[in-house]
Amino acid sequence: MPNPFDYTFWLASRAAGIVGFIALGIVSILGLVSALRLVSPQQAARLRPYHERLAITGLVAITAHGLLLLGDSYLKPSITQLAIPFTLSYRPLWTGLGIIAFYCLAAFGLSFYQRRRIGARRWRSAHRFASAAFILGTIHALMAGTDARSPLLLGIIIFFIAAIAIMGGMRALGFPRKTARKTAPQRGNRAPVVQ
Repeated sequence: MPNPFDYTFWLASRAAGIVGFIALGIVSILGLVSALRLVSPQQAARLRPYHERLAITGLVAITAHGLLLLGDSYLKPSITQLAIPFTLSYRPLWTGLGIIAFYCLAAFGLSFYQRRRIGARRWRSAHRFASAAFILGTIHALMAGTDARSPLLLGIIIFFIAAIAIMGGMRALGFPRKTARKTAPQRGNRAPVVQ
């Protein structure tokens, strides 16, 4: 049986990647719950700090996922291979998609601190890029991850794919429906009172 201490960096990188995936999956669900108005505005306001903190946690975990590979004795990647998509010899297409997903998430995550300058409406519409990054990250996890075939991780991935796809589909279909505002009747247009 192989000694796990011989693969410390590889195991730590995998663990950080899984933590990052779960954190960002929860972030996506929390964002969609608020966007779909599945909770009251007060509850949405209470969820917002968790949404923001988990996004940062996910980004830090994904950063660690990449950087920990620098110590891996089997893969032996260079900084350049971790920074430039499709240059790593290990499953280059799938690792390249993971690197692109990281850049998209990092750019979007850091733009949070510039949202006043960007404009809140424009910044909110840029959430589509976070969704694209999550999709690329999911493909990376399924195709490059050595744990992707384990029942536990596969179950986690399928859960997030299903939940986000259903809620994202609802959002794309225009939910929640905008209701017409009820206007108060004009004084001269009051319905007659029947006695």
